[in-house]
Amino acid sequence: MISCFPPIQTWQITLGGLVQGVGFRPFIYGLAKKWELCGWVRNRAGVVEIFWQGEEEHLQQGLAAVFAHPPEGAKPRLLKQQIFLTQPVEGFQIIPGDEGGVGEITLPPDASLCPSCREELDSSHNPRFSWPFTACCRCGPRYSIIERFPYERENTTLHPFPLCDACQEEYQNPANRRFHAQATGCPKCGPHLYWHQQGYPPSTGEHALADCLSALRRGEVVAVKGIGGYHLMADAGQEKAVAHLRQHKPRPHKPLALLMESLERARQWCSLTPAHEQALQHPGFPIVLCPSDTFSPAIAPGLSEVGIMLPYAPLHHILCREMATPLMATSANPTGEPVIWQPQEAEKRLGHVAQGFLHHNRTILRPADDGVVRIIANAPRPLRLGRGTAPLEVALPYPLSQPTLAVGGEQKITLALGIGQRAILSPHIGEIHSPRGLALFEQLVADFQKLLGVKVTRIIHDHHPHLATSRWAKKQGLPCQTVLHHHAHASALAGEAGGNQPWLIFTWDGVGLGEDGTLWGGEALLGTPGRWQRVATWRPFSPPGGDLVARQPWRSAASLCWESGHPWPQLPPQGELLHNAWRKGINAPRTSAVGRLFDAAAALIGLIQETTFEGQAPMLLEALASRYAGPSFPVSPLPFFQQDPLTSDWSPLLPILTDSHITPAQKSVAFHDSLATTLLLQCLTLREKTGIGRVGLCGGVFQNALLTNKVISLLIENQFDFLFPSIIPVNDAGLSYGQLVEASHADFTNL
Repeated sequence: MISCFPPIQTWQITLGGLVQGVGFRPFIYGLAKKWELCGWVRNRAGVVEIFWQGEEEHLQQGLAAVFAHPPEGAKPRLLKQQIFLTQPVEGFQIIPGDEGGVGEITLPPDASLCPSCREELDSSHNPRFSWPFTACCRCGPRYSIIERFPYERENTTLHPFPLCDACQEEYQNPANRRFHAQATGCPKCGPHLYWHQQGYPPSTGEHALADCLSALRRGEVVAVKGIGGYHLMADAGQEKAVAHLRQHKPRPHKPLALLMESLERARQWCSLTPAHEQALQHPGFPIVLCPSDTFSPAIAPGLSEVGIMLPYAPLHHILCREMATPLMATSANPTGEPVIWQPQEAEKRLGHVAQGFLHHNRTILRPADDGVVRIIANAPRPLRLGRGTAPLEVALPYPLSQPTLAVGGEQKITLALGIGQRAILSPHIGEIHSPRGLALFEQLVADFQKLLGVKVTRIIHDHHPHLATSRWAKKQGLPCQTVLHHHAHASALAGEAGGNQPWLIFTWDGVGLGEDGTLWGGEALLGTPGRWQRVATWRPFSPPGGDLVARQPWRSAASLCWESGHPWPQLPPQGELLHNAWRKGINAPRTSAVGRLFDAAAALIGLIQETTFEGQAPMLLEALASRYAGPSFPVSPLPFFQQDPLTSDWSPLLPILTDSHITPAQKSVAFHDSLATTLLLQCLTLREKTGIGRVGLCGGVFQNALLTNKVISLLIENQFDFLFPSIIPVNDAGLSYGQLVEASHADFTNL
């Protein structure tokens, strides 16, 4: 036992940030032992408190190590440090936590399987061999199981599983990596699997795992409960399994993600760059879009990339190891709804597609779908925040005047809770049109306030009054403020960049209500958060059909042709009936959306007339151009239709897109090149007028890696500084953060 008599100095330190659920107290214990310090460490509500006694030099070295080499995933922040005299103590210990503290709670994401636990899973001599709930201080569920803080086992959904003597001994042993690991356990005392399949006897434990593997080998689709919810899994090499899932989910064309046993296996199936490998090995283990032409076209019809992820849960690792083949692993959810995470609901809602169910009895309190990442400009960019990467905490430019909830837009919804200068973003929620979607949204609103120990007093929502999130916000009895859709996009990017310098930000996406009452989606905004000026856009057009426009690209194509007087012989028969309504302006709102130009181009080329999932037409268009290696069709920047704001004219594209002598691939390349060079022309013209040389790109259109890479290359060639998000998703998932950025600037201005 370490002796500290007489003490030289006594320090009491309070640390905030991400310090719970990451093995921080055992880490502090190790530092105390290394630097011969006495005292204690404990969790409190949102903070870690350290009481240290020892030589001043050792105390300084210990505190420096806290910030220089924290545990993986930890992000400590010094909140308070006191130096005083007190009676000496002996030894160092981890003492029980309590609910006191300063309340700066940071929510830890679920932690992916660590290498040490993976070794145990694969060792037949280890007591945890093939035990699917293996965890330690470095890995295991966090966000999905926390009931309240401080992060202690009794405050999680693991409290019904008291540790056996062997696990308790590990838990109390400072030399063991499970020292104070709250999610630990073993086959004797921890959760267990259970299997259910019509026509087969139910089973538990290792027998349930064996029955699941047998079903997968028979080519059946199985619903598997993981850390943040269920996946629908099947052998990706068995076409009957893929066909069954596509027919019965139904998911006729949307790409299916694949689960690979290891990075080495992923290299065998995909063409990976260092950036792909970096993204696949991110601690959150997201789905990464990887180039591949070795899989069945049924996995990602018409596309040249496949979503790949590595096993982040012990159960996934075991299934991959035993199957020794890529597994299809798509989120188990009815179309447009959040992932399913409760066993009874899984059986009820997935029985038409899942032929067997592998459940477990560790309760998931709140779901977290898989994150999605794409490599753009040679770096990983998040397209969806999810399990392992969210909750995500990001700084705001200025402190908020009051606790504020931002609810995003219509699709890809995330909520963001703003406290002071902190923004806490939720994992992906999706849409809230269904009862399940709305229930999850409301649960997370309540959970975030409860876990973070705050009560919101203001809601920020989209300027469009008819969005589901806007309608919900207005019913809550709290003061509401609105932010224009594209202002939120631009502010999300500016907030991530930091500073207060002006930017020229291109906000290209589907549609969002603009300040003039039309549907924007091709705008360039100049300024800073709270002070955006629309300086460039695209010639507006009027696709007829309201909500049908997003699902039927031919409507956008027809509108372009009618607007410019260009013939389109391939117009679908129902288009003639619609023409008269279009001429009268019936259900045909004006829009400048580049996303709708992509839809129109895909239809005019003949790729697709009706879609089955969001973004299908642009994705097919990009894939077609990406695969093309022949001579390109020469293009020039598109001319300006008007000068104030600068308005680019899409009409010169129509003769190219409808020319039967040009191949579809050449047309697609020409379309991408035209948009990229036109954006550059807007930049050059605006730089000459305003002197602005900093350019940002945001909005769903810039999920297109081909277009974005072309644009960035042109910007660099022409000496522009460019900004592209690397933390906040470029699409609508970033709107809630952008709304908080706008609110923080407004609060600062009103001081």
